[in-house]
Amino acid sequence: MHTVNIDPWFVNEAKQTRDGRLNAYDTLEARRTALVVVDMQHYFVADGMPACAPEARTIVPNINRLAQAMRAAGGTVIWIQTEARFADPQDWANRQEAMSAAGWAKRQTLLAPSGDGFPLYPTCEVLPEDKIAIKYRYSAFIPYPSELDGLLRTHGIDTLLITGVATSTCCESTARDAAMWGYRTIMVSDANADQTDTLHNHTLGKFLVTFGDVQATDEVLEKLGSA
Repeated sequence: MHTVNIDPWFVNEAKQTRDGRLNAYDTLEARRTALVVVDMQHYFVADGMPACAPEARTIVPNINRLAQAMRAAGGTVIWIQTEARFADPQDWANRQEAMSAAGWAKRQTLLAPSGDGFPLYPTCEVLPEDKIAIKYRYSAFIPYPSELDGLLRTHGIDTLLITGVATSTCCESTARDAAMWGYRTIMVSDANADQTDTLHNHTLGKFLVTFGDVQATDEVLEKLGSA
């Protein structure tokens, strides 16, 4: 698991913004909260996959703890899966141009619904009552309105707990867009994973100051228990 060590500049800046408080959100109403688990798929978690972040395997127990607590408290658990589109060869053409042809072809094959990289990692405890939302970009809110946003609005959700992989890519993109659309958004520091501690910590620091909140699993569980 990453060593969480947010730069003191971010911590001090957050406190100055909040009259001495570090955290933006002190309470959670479980029935209006969703645990959003981003991209815990073979493609991003399993050894040998092109976008594997090995630390992602270490956060699975915290994600499962959060999911269990959310269900027990009456909240919503949503698992996000990235899917590659084949129907339109020009879909996301700018990203395709920025990658090698071989790399793009591998991504498209592995993240197809039948691809080896598409399934959720087997140690993630996905239950029948949980929701699944498919995304096609780094952010689960694009294109808007997205499958994720539809689920959130249907269930009256106003607060999101963002977990998954990678902290600085799909998790951050989803979390920033959530904040821009008005959701109270918390990135869970020890339930996100990235390629390096530096990437992980910088992303959390910037999000804490500018976009929303950063809290640890135990802090979130305490708030859910209190609620």
